[in-house]
Amino acid sequence: MNYPSSIKDIYQTILKEEDLGAIATYIPELAKVNPNKFGVHLITKEGFEFGIGDYKDQFSIQSISKVLLLSLAYQLLGDSIWSRVGVEPSGTAFNSLIQLESDLGIPRNPFINAGAMVICDLLISQLVHPKEDFLEFVQNITGNTDIIYSKKVAQSEQKVGYRNVALCYFIKSFDNIKNDPEEVLDFYFHVCSIEMSCQELSNSFHFLANDGFRNIHQEEVISMSKAKRINAIMQTCGFYDESGEFSFKVGLPGKSGVGGGIIALHPDKYSIAVWSPKLNDKGNSYRGMRFLELWTSKIESSIF
Repeated sequence: MNYPSSIKDIYQTILKEEDLGAIATYIPELAKVNPNKFGVHLITKEGFEFGIGDYKDQFSIQSISKVLLLSLAYQLLGDSIWSRVGVEPSGTAFNSLIQLESDLGIPRNPFINAGAMVICDLLISQLVHPKEDFLEFVQNITGNTDIIYSKKVAQSEQKVGYRNVALCYFIKSFDNIKNDPEEVLDFYFHVCSIEMSCQELSNSFHFLANDGFRNIHQEEVISMSKAKRINAIMQTCGFYDESGEFSFKVGLPGKSGVGGGIIALHPDKYSIAVWSPKLNDKGNSYRGMRFLELWTSKIESSIF
């Protein structure tokens, strides 16, 4: 398969199309991003890499980091985490409070905001230095110690994150947050503030395309069974209330973030990251969704 040629062709096709959508202005720091940025990077299971456009520029990966957060919690705590958070698609917006009332404070899945907060709470109870330990985990699987939290983005989210504050305290009222909500929120906002390039992002997810093993030294990050289950949750829940559309049009496990990034992977083949800051009305990158739809159609390969 000539991946570079296909990526180049699709990239050039999309550049000629109108870039619809708008950047996420409700987070002040994200509103400052150049809306015309567009990058793609792929790494195969065997370690072959190819990038195009702004694939070396770092951006705020936002909710994409929730997959890595879940990976660490699943590695440390195993199946016990599923008593605190579900694995079902939500069918509602990523910051919705609606289902928490009927579900008695158990978030539908770990990728909506409420679910990620519960995972943060689990890790706070498990780790001595949660923020430092999680960042070290991300740096290790990426092979890059330069990846850090963005203090500006974290502070920006804390200033306007009223709905997230409401979510966390509401879950606390059901006793599904065990620690101080302010500590949970601080950890959560920092997790979402991590910055990576497309190249770093595709590398950080390589282990989920490689049966749980990271690329460089074939070190196990999580078991094959756990990697399979995380991929399954990405397939069904990775794009909030557009997850069905992504599965229908693209056919790969993936995760989006309101910073305009999307990661997608084909187990046993590759992981691919796309970044374009303008979002559609569901909060997913317009060009990112379009690229990946054309990508799996052109190479005639998905998990289905």
